[in-house]
Amino acid sequence: MENNRWTTTAFALLLAIHPLSASVSMAKEQTAKPAGDAAAMMTIDRATFVPVVASANTFEIESSKLALDRASDAGIKDAAKMIIADHEKAGEKLKATLQGKDAPPPEAKLAPKHQKMIDQLQAARGKDFDTLYLDMQAQAHMEAIALFRTYAGSGDDQALVGFAKETLPSLETHMAHVKTLIAAE
Repeated sequence: MENNRWTTTAFALLLAIHPLSASVSMAKEQTAKPAGDAAAMMTIDRATFVPVVASANTFEIESSKLALDRASDAGIKDAAKMIIADHEKAGEKLKATLQGKDAPPPEAKLAPKHQKMIDQLQAARGKDFDTLYLDMQAQAHMEAIALFRTYAGSGDDQALVGFAKETLPSLETHMAHVKTLIAAE
């Protein structure tokens, strides 16, 4: 039951972030693995992974820049600084990983979903901004963690698999930090 939920959640996440991915890469059910085994429940190819990561990364940076200006809580501003620094570093690492491959470097372009989230943040003020920002960070990091775990376990480009594995702990740290801030509200 738990494995099916993760498969469904990961596939829904992929479709929500990148609707065309359904035609590019379909989810593949795998047999259940023992606890602690990081084998993926589905696969994602490089052509799907890279643009989704680029959009998510840009969203994290842009939304956190808004938080530096608009957040009323010092803890949120500190988290935003950390998120900006780590995601700028991840963006550079992604570009370096793709350099010399047959794919162009990813554009720092927001998917429509991420643009709508930025628009909502731009309209929010005060405590409403703080709450919305934290909720969006929790959602975005949960989705990113699922995406990176999936690619780390089943990716088709070993250099990008290494990037996913290397970046995942930072995403998990961000998620833990956001959860702490949400609990403190």
